Amino acid sequence: MDLKQLRYFRTVAEEQQVTKAAKRLHMAQPPLSQQIKLMEEELNLKLFDRQGRKLELTKAGEILFEKAGRLLTEFDETLVEVRETSEGMRGKMHIGSTKSCFSYLSTALNVFKIQHPNMTYQLREGDTYFLEECIKNREIELAIVRMPMQSEEFNMLRLPSEPYVLVAPQSWNISSNGDVIDFEELRDVPLMLLHRISGRGQFELIVEEFRDHGVEPHITCECPDATMLLSLVSSGVGATIVPESTLKAFALHNMKSYRLSGAKIKAESAVIWQKDRYLTKASQRLIQTFEDQFCYV
Repeated sequence: MDLKQLRYFRTVAEEQQVTKAAKRLHMAQPPLSQQIKLMEEELNLKLFDRQGRKLELTKAGEILFEKAGRLLTEFDETLVEVRETSEGMRGKMHIGSTKSCFSYLSTALNVFKIQHPNMTYQLREGDTYFLEECIKNREIELAIVRMPMQSEEFNMLRLPSEPYVLVAPQSWNISSNGDVIDFEELRDVPLMLLHRISGRGQFELIVEEFRDHGVEPHITCECPDATMLLSLVSSGVGATIVPESTLKAFALHNMKSYRLSGAKIKAESAVIWQKDRYLTKASQRLIQTFEDQFCYV
């Protein structure tokens, strides 16, 4: 049994059909079926049970699927490490970021690209839950996300905390105290808040902060995309509450920001990557760049 056969086996298991697996592997169906048959003969056991048109893993097949996945991942990561040793810092980095953290990412990449001009980048955007899943699925190596996080599967470099600010249409003039606004003044203001696809996040923190001040927020829109919310604010649809640095990343007009009087919550962010997984030298250097730029203590 070799690594190629293990890749064939895992593809068939994922597709649950030899025909689909063969198409994905860019090979004919008969040779693929023959490879699976040879594996079963070598192991002297069945790896699949046929359920109608689908192939389902046997108990033995499930164990091999899991173990093979680890072996193939370690092999792929070993190849990357060997290439990095011989080729130096070049290639493509796979990075994720929430939109509310773009200012951190742009600052770090501006420094990093000067130090490592041969690197290229593939960027993925989404909320914290989405980016956690991207890392788990090995679509990206690291991400800059907003806290809190529910998973303990990640290492993290915490970035500086920052205040939340209210952002409202310029024409509203809703504060009686200049650039500062009380929670009581927001009682009837239509709010559009960031809300994750799944899990607890900034939405829950902000709602709890309002209630701690004796105010029930008037929420008219929930959305995981900071750009969409700020665009709606710019159009006069409502107001939003975002981390202060979010405003640095987008050049939108017709808006005014306010400090929230007496707010106890702070916006927390971090660079995250999966524990017990090989991290490319480029990603290690980028994490160091984040630390050098933002973590002064």
